[in-house]
Amino acid sequence: MRLPSWSSGPPRGERPDRPFAGYKLANAVLSADGARAGFAGLTLGATQVYGVTAEASCVWNSHHAPPRRWCGCGFYCLHARGDALALSCATENRSALLLEVAAAGRYIRYERGLRYSRQRVRVIIPTRCG
Repeated sequence: MRLPSWSSGPPRGERPDRPFAGYKLANAVLSADGARAGFAGLTLGATQVYGVTAEASCVWNSHHAPPRRWCGCGFYCLHARGDALALSCATENRSALLLEVAAAGRYIRYERGLRYSRQRVRVIIPTRCG
């Protein structure tokens, strides 16, 4: 059975030699004492704060490793910076930061991006809409 192109997963045996570059939106988060900063997702992961380097966890089921094909867990990123910038102009995303990330670990490919298990924030990019 062949999976649809929007959720193709990595080709069998593919072993990338370096992390993927990607772009995503996230909310900035500051600890109550002002000593630590982090990021939070815009939808499902909005309750989980992560740092510059982070490992994904599943908010639905802690017994499997993200990303899991039939679950929505894991970090998400887009391949194209322009796609992420366009999302930043939506009214509900105008306060979000645009992040360039290095995506690694387990991953599932999609037509426009990835869902993956580990990331490192490389750059915070100013958006033209925020």
